[in-house]
Amino acid sequence: MHLFNKIKFSTPESVELEFTLAGIGSRALGLLVDYHVLGLSIAIFIFVWVMISAQIIDFGLNTFGSGFALWMTAIAFVVLFCIYNGYFVFFETLWQGQTPGKWIAKIRVIRDDGRPVGLQQAALRALLRPVDDLFFIGAFLIMLGKSEKRLGDLLAGTIVIQTHRNNKSESFTISPEAKSFYISLQKVSDLSQLLPDDFVIIREYLQRRSKMSNKARASLSMKLSEQVQSIIKIRFLPADISADVLLEAVYLGYQQSEN
Repeated sequence: MHLFNKIKFSTPESVELEFTLAGIGSRALGLLVDYHVLGLSIAIFIFVWVMISAQIIDFGLNTFGSGFALWMTAIAFVVLFCIYNGYFVFFETLWQGQTPGKWIAKIRVIRDDGRPVGLQQAALRALLRPVDDLFFIGAFLIMLGKSEKRLGDLLAGTIVIQTHRNNKSESFTISPEAKSFYISLQKVSDLSQLLPDDFVIIREYLQRRSKMSNKARASLSMKLSEQVQSIIKIRFLPADISADVLLEAVYLGYQQSEN
């Protein structure tokens, strides 16, 4: 197995994206952090449950009979199951494929086609996690498989990748016009609507545009510009702002929001 396996996607905009797969070390670090957070959450629940359940059970035994204690125990196990699985489903669905542990390890989950994970994929991964943890089945599958997938990834159609790290030596420069337009762009748009995948597409274009023909560059920049405008909801774009200037300003704005 290579130290750093990579995977490539070709977007509908004809931009080729390359991601580095998260190795077993990064995934183990993320899971270790997540299990510490989960363990603390479960410990708090058990402490609170023990504190309040004694009186409830005494009341229930006197009112409903001996079967009440079994019902209370069953409810406790259901809540623990929901905490364990809900933790991963909640964060991976609403936090763009990351949990607190994945955020610290700088990795995240995406679909096999490069799109963000949804509720279905996150739920499948969470439900199969106990199976992957049993006898380290998931770890063996990650180390031996080319796509470094555990069982949950195989059935959910997901992969785990390293997140983008800002590189100081980018192969392109931001024009003065874009830096100036960025200030007003914040007032007429909503940059929070951009997903990391949108940012990666813009970055890849800006890095590779110098190697494109003038015709291909003009066509692709216009297409990306129109899509970005619809995402960030720009109501009015000045006539003197070119597609490249807009994309540079959006790139700069997204970078600022991540720092």
